[in-house]
Amino acid sequence: MTAPAPVRGERLRGIELFTDLTDAQLEWLTAVTEERVLADGDTLFHDGDEATHFYVLLDDELLVTKTVDGREELLTRHRARADAGWEHDGKPPAAHRFTGELALLTDGAYVATAVAAGRTTVAAYPKQVFLDMLVRCPGVARVLLPVLAWRIASSEAQARGRATVTAMGTLAAGLAHELNNPAAAVARAARQLGPATDRLAAAARRWGAAAVTREAEALDRLAVEIGRTPPIAETDPVASADLEDEVLAWAERQGVAQPVGLACAMAERGLGTGWLSVRLRGLCPGVLPGALEYLSALLDVRTLTGELRTAGPRISALVAAARDYANLGRAPQGRFSVVDGIEATLAMLRPKLAGVRVVREYAPDLPEASGHPTELNQVWTNLIDNAVDAMAGAGTLTVRTGRQGTCLTVEIGDTGCGIPADALTRIFEPFYTTKDVGKGMGLGLHLAYRIVTQRHHGSLTARSAPGDTWFTVRIPAPTRKDLE
Repeated sequence: MTAPAPVRGERLRGIELFTDLTDAQLEWLTAVTEERVLADGDTLFHDGDEATHFYVLLDDELLVTKTVDGREELLTRHRARADAGWEHDGKPPAAHRFTGELALLTDGAYVATAVAAGRTTVAAYPKQVFLDMLVRCPGVARVLLPVLAWRIASSEAQARGRATVTAMGTLAAGLAHELNNPAAAVARAARQLGPATDRLAAAARRWGAAAVTREAEALDRLAVEIGRTPPIAETDPVASADLEDEVLAWAERQGVAQPVGLACAMAERGLGTGWLSVRLRGLCPGVLPGALEYLSALLDVRTLTGELRTAGPRISALVAAARDYANLGRAPQGRFSVVDGIEATLAMLRPKLAGVRVVREYAPDLPEASGHPTELNQVWTNLIDNAVDAMAGAGTLTVRTGRQGTCLTVEIGDTGCGIPADALTRIFEPFYTTKDVGKGMGLGLHLAYRIVTQRHHGSLTARSAPGDTWFTVRIPAPTRKDLE
């Protein structure tokens, strides 16, 4: 970057930002303007740097980028000579010619990185000069403010799109993780069920040919009794394995070729060989191996079909949770259960909550809310995800619902590091973030705030101390007229 140099007034007059200046205003502006020349690839400012200058693009291009989740994203390109129709995102032509105003007006840091594309020339104005410019040259403000409004709206739209993509990624990852176990159970059961039913059919033929009616009825009663005996509530893996080995060895001594199904079913219910022997006393010794073979095959098939019965509803429940989370219904607005939305969000975030203790404190008989469930699900996702990050993946997350006066309330608390007092008053501002550069755009809480306050006419507040942070969402409860 070359040393500052003066800029001639007629050159500034050709920029839309300065077109309406009087000769006196232009003379003052020319006196305070510093020209800077950047070589291709030079950085004008970095994301997170303290904002010190307002820049006007005189020649060539600036690339505006931001690192989000480890990836550098191109936000926009500023061109000194943008061709008509070159932009397709509604960018005002004047927006090409200046940058840095937002950070100066908010007394913050630059929210992106600006890099020269080619030999680029800019006019630089220190912060105080920029503020004086707005006062002394009202025409500048008339051009700058609409561009500033467009930039904020555009950034929010990008953040909403990114939030949607992130939410869908979270949804897909969570759904894939949660579907893994039941899907594996279905695949395993389907693979094993064919051979198991063949074995059951063969054992049933042998048993039917060997047993008399009394013996067949006795074995049927035994099979029913085993089926009705529930699994033990608390299992000791070592004791369960010992019991399974005991039944397996006993059945093999009786001449059973494949006693695994019998041994597993007995051990799962805490039943040993003594219990089984008492119920088999009515069978003749000659038919005992066939009876046990048939019983083992029958229990094996029942176990596999039981796994299918359990896995099927689990998969259905996960798909329903995904549907509720994404709100795939036709109507984007309507009455809905706040708790159902929270539960759908927790289901989708379960992999991230693996090391977190979740405490649910749901008020009974909470009425349905009215509004946009998809958008509120984004709020729950943002607040819960931030809470888990604050706890570094380990701690206690508390989700509480209730009713206060005319409002439904949702409180989300965590035992994380807390929010500094000086940051607590600014966390809902656009582009403000307490995370490291590249970890976020500072729009997540701002978008949540807008969804709650503007779309649902409610409020979103926060209070925090180390180990005790709470976000409280209040939305109007439906009136009797709403419910009619």
